[in-house]
Amino acid sequence: MSGAARLRAAGRILAVAAVVLGAALIWRDRALLDPETVSRAIAAEPAAPLVFLAVHVMASLLFLPRTVLAVAAGMLFGAAWGVVWAAAGSVLGAVAGFLVARHVNAGMIEPESLPRFGRVLQRVEDGGWRSVMALRLIPVIPHSLANYALGLTKLPLGGYALGSLLGQLPITIAYVDLGAAGGRLWAGQAGWLAPTLIGAAALLASFLLPRFARSRL
Repeated sequence: MSGAARLRAAGRILAVAAVVLGAALIWRDRALLDPETVSRAIAAEPAAPLVFLAVHVMASLLFLPRTVLAVAAGMLFGAAWGVVWAAAGSVLGAVAGFLVARHVNAGMIEPESLPRFGRVLQRVEDGGWRSVMALRLIPVIPHSLANYALGLTKLPLGGYALGSLLGQLPITIAYVDLGAAGGRLWAGQAGWLAPTLIGAAALLASFLLPRFARSRL
């Protein structure tokens, strides 16, 4: 076995061990991780939404999946407020990546010079907020990478933020509501059916809407 193969095997073993250890710790402290207990603790902490927004921005900058945070928002804040904070965090994260790319790049890289995404970025720039919305609906470019890539264009910040909000909203609603339903089920509470149905409908919409958005790209 080569050195690279040994490293890969060791990495897999460590990953499995980490998952097993994490599961054991969660089981040991399951009473502390009860969603109802956590939600009450968060409700008593006024700064919790601000902390969530800050984490969301950092996750966007570091290429971490925002869907995980949307599920967490549903479990921690409930369906209604979860959508508010998850949508706000998603837009703030998108704006942060956009501004970082715009100010760091400062004209050094032209979008049309990029071999794979240049033409897409140029069309989004020409189409304004509607094309930004279409790009968010269609996973042509991963979320965090799109934030940085669109910062290379001449899109106005307001149009970019609006398009990002509208384009990300269906999948945000879907995962927040599914997270809220999961939290209620875990806590043994009633009222999980409505957020499950809303989440499923929003998830279905997130798959169907791109068919109508493709004409914008």
